Amino acid sequence: MKISSPQLIFDLKDITLKNIQFAEKLLQTSENELNSRRTNDSWSVLECLEHLNRYGDFYIPEINNRIAAANPSSSLIFNPGLLGNYFANSMLPKEKLNKMKTLKNMNPIHSKLDKRVVEEFVTQQKELLELLEKAKNVDLNKIKTSISITKLIKLKLGDTFRFVIYHNLRHVEQAKKVLTNI
Repeated sequence: MKISSPQLIFDLKDITLKNIQFAEKLLQTSENELNSRRTNDSWSVLECLEHLNRYGDFYIPEINNRIAAANPSSSLIFNPGLLGNYFANSMLPKEKLNKMKTLKNMNPIHSKLDKRVVEEFVTQQKELLELLEKAKNVDLNKIKTSISITKLIKLKLGDTFRFVIYHNLRHVEQAKKVLTNI
């Protein structure tokens, strides 16, 4: 599967912009609602976003450092890697979400959270938009990034963007479902 690099960046920016719009609307919602959960073991809206913020704390600096260290060049076509494509596609929301176990340090369940979580999420999404803009001037195939679970595996920059942004989309969709079921 080959993807036009400019189209991929455009699509990822579009998802990110929609995530920002959703999060900014959450600022009008009470903290009580944002902290509500369907069951004792499920995440609240704020926990969904806090989970994403924790991943953003790793991936945003990682992506930024890799782009900053890269020589300007670009490729019009992005060829997803086998592992990167699998990780990215596994994050896409589906009608019935397949549950995944999260790492303990990335699981915010029962944390005391407030609207600063939403503000941080919006900030991180805007940083992602800036990184996507910078990515227009580098080769999404050649730059490799570390992943959060191990330094032994590296993904192509295009796959890392896809993984992070699809993961964001997945949990934004989860947060929307929490809001409609409170």
